[in-house]
Amino acid sequence: MKNNLSDMMGVDMYLAGLSKSEFKKIQKYLKPSNRTVPPLLCWDICFPYYQEMLNKAKINTELQVLYKYSRRYNWNIDLDKTLNAFPYEALVLTDETKNILWVNNGFSEMTGYPKSHAINRSPGFLQGEKTSEAVKSGIRKKIQLKKPFKEVIVNYRKNGSTYNCEVRIFPLAGDNSLHFLALEREVS
Repeated sequence: MKNNLSDMMGVDMYLAGLSKSEFKKIQKYLKPSNRTVPPLLCWDICFPYYQEMLNKAKINTELQVLYKYSRRYNWNIDLDKTLNAFPYEALVLTDETKNILWVNNGFSEMTGYPKSHAINRSPGFLQGEKTSEAVKSGIRKKIQLKKPFKEVIVNYRKNGSTYNCEVRIFPLAGDNSLHFLALEREVS
């Protein structure tokens, strides 16, 4: 115990575990350190947990909106499983004519467009000169098959910058209705 214990990691935990008699035996060897160590902030420990909780709350809020649509149209899809299985930033719900019915907040964050700008429009408003006609045609053909698929397309943000958008599209068949849910994220 001749070493300066305050220089050792975990000293606080070690000392907290000692009985009073054990502490008295080693107390004379304890010397305060002249080093200053920045305090450990609770936020340093809690931030990752906080981010995880925010993400879960976001997914839960989005699920609640989608559950309302699902009950209304009687979709045959496990929304929990779908949203938790694939990474996404934006969610876009369209009807069978490809008019946008709903987008999540992540859509606005990713594209720069407010939600109100997207509603009742086709997702084509995000496309432009650098968007491949072959990719657009391929997406149209895959939508007609009414099967889930993934594609990457060049889209445009409100500020005019382009980004590669990975789109996972899920057809949502229900009672006399067809909708599409797109899970979107920017990829390199």
